[in-house]
Amino acid sequence: MASSCEKGSGLRSADSSCRTALSFVLITAARNEARYIESTISSVLSQSVLPLKWVIVSDGSTDRTDDIVRDFLQRVPWMELVRMAEHPDREFGAKARCFNAGYRVVASLPFDLVANLDADVSFDADYFEYLLQKFADDPALGVAGTPMREESHDPVKDGIFNEHDVFGACQVFRRECFEQIGGYTPIKGGGIDWVAVRTARMLGWKTRSFMDKTFFHLRPMGATGSNVWMARFNYGRKDYALGNHPLWEFLRIAYQLTRKPLVAGGLLLLLGYMWALLTHEERPVSRELMMFHRREQIARLRDMLKDILRKGTENE
Repeated sequence: MASSCEKGSGLRSADSSCRTALSFVLITAARNEARYIESTISSVLSQSVLPLKWVIVSDGSTDRTDDIVRDFLQRVPWMELVRMAEHPDREFGAKARCFNAGYRVVASLPFDLVANLDADVSFDADYFEYLLQKFADDPALGVAGTPMREESHDPVKDGIFNEHDVFGACQVFRRECFEQIGGYTPIKGGGIDWVAVRTARMLGWKTRSFMDKTFFHLRPMGATGSNVWMARFNYGRKDYALGNHPLWEFLRIAYQLTRKPLVAGGLLLLLGYMWALLTHEERPVSRELMMFHRREQIARLRDMLKDILRKGTENE
């Protein structure tokens, strides 16, 4: 792949002006993103390597989201807007349905990689060139991304981040991997990106967040459609639904008790998990995937324990 490409204005054809060894398409599901989507569009148009196609799927937006996108369509021929029917609620399964609708638009194109890009993110001008190079370097890489940051939250520093996970706001898939896992599965309670990444690993693909670059998430994670407190409760419910190992969940709750908001965040996580457990909420993942996930969690706990013991020995 070429090491660099002339930065574009978004007015030219991405296909003819900036060809790399690997081509990619973008799909964005957007619902009432008028506050943020222009920043995302500006970030994409400034990329040193441009996508072959970018499909923005409006999930029945009722604000100015569609109008903002349409302002760019005449100037950017490789952008396309698809509109889904209006519906009253924002729910996570809709993102998968929107993405799948966008994928049908690009399915006949000769691309190598497909990226799921949220409508509330921004990034450096060489962001996709950087990730394309990672895929070019490793044919076994199935899903890749980078850590994200928010104005008052850094998930890597503020949590126990696993480099083999990939944040759902910007996930890049090798096409073969994406089609092998069956694409995104609609899950009402959330976790479609989580399921996609772990299914890819279960099938033998490498998944990775590359730590020397980040993207910026403009809206606080978990604050869509609810307040931050309710989001913590819903995280606990989702932990149960996606099959977290009980030991892992206990330690996760204990850790969150020590993070801001002190005590309250961990308690809300516990309440959400216990609510889902006691009400027997349906688990939308297969038993095979749940057991694979739990084995990974236990393996990570062993590695953390070994690291703690090693550091303790070194400090004696």
